[in-house]
Amino acid sequence: MDSGAGHATVSGVKQLLLTAALLSGAAFLTTASAQTAPATTPASAAATTPAPAKDPATLVGRVGKEDLTLAEFDRAFRLAAARVVNSQGIPFEDAYLAEFAEARPDFLKQFVRDRAVYQLARARQQADPAELDRQIADARSGFETDEEFAEALNATGYTDTADLRRELERQLIVGAYLGGVQERFTFGDALVAGYYNLHRADFAREQEACVKHILVPTQAEAQAITKDLAGGADFAKLAAEKSQDPGSAAQGGDLGCFGPGQMVETFDTASFKGPVNAVQTVQSQFGWHVLVVTKRTEAGTVPLADAAPVIRDQLGKDAAQKYLDAQVARLSTESFPDVVTVAAPAPADK
Repeated sequence: MDSGAGHATVSGVKQLLLTAALLSGAAFLTTASAQTAPATTPASAAATTPAPAKDPATLVGRVGKEDLTLAEFDRAFRLAAARVVNSQGIPFEDAYLAEFAEARPDFLKQFVRDRAVYQLARARQQADPAELDRQIADARSGFETDEEFAEALNATGYTDTADLRRELERQLIVGAYLGGVQERFTFGDALVAGYYNLHRADFAREQEACVKHILVPTQAEAQAITKDLAGGADFAKLAAEKSQDPGSAAQGGDLGCFGPGQMVETFDTASFKGPVNAVQTVQSQFGWHVLVVTKRTEAGTVPLADAAPVIRDQLGKDAAQKYLDAQVARLSTESFPDVVTVAAPAPADK
């Protein structure tokens, strides 16, 4: 919890976006933008002089006979930039896009690859409209008004519900396709055990706590939430409605798992010394946290029985990645980085 709930929201944002590892360009953008991550406020970013607008229909690349437009690229880039900003515990705003300007040409490579995978997936999969409707309805149900829902969408990089639906449709199709590819590969117990023995150091684990929380501004609000929970209220629903942590609120307050020293002192103490599966209330410089430690593990080596599913999953992903690389290589792809290149913001005057 280095800034707000920034560090802790990383896993929550990843879960929210539901993006398969082979599809997402977020990690790539994080690396490419390491030197340009938002260090200024939206106001200072907005103060830069914008470049002349380009036609959204301008081609930025092709996959086979499919043209990829600047509008489609900008939509994908906006979402990827929002993931980086959200991972720092900050709601996304358009003004932050200027901070990632230098990453645009490199991100185009990932964008073209993602669209190639999407094209491969569309040839074999279709998204169920009813499932898309259900996911949209589930997302909307956590907000009292359309205005609040729209604000939450914007804070995570979506322009509107239609934008969210497009992304969910892509994720459903590609996720099903990648899952089908990975299921083609199976690995016997002997191979898994051999991998485990050769990579035993990779399965060393530090002490870890898995925590969910609800962040509110005042002690009175924290006490009211604690009372509601004691009365049987649903933690996830309260988190979605009341938590001031934008990353974890949408995940029912789930922060995922983390090691000692990664959170502020009071939160860290509650996470590693407090009771498990019991409601705790602690104060930090960010407000009042109503938290529950859902699981705690000690340092040591993960047993083979626990590591085996992880190993099979990793071996499957590696094999699927090689297969996917071969399939993408068979497609004719091209990209036009000059089209997406924009000037980076000028340094602020001291």
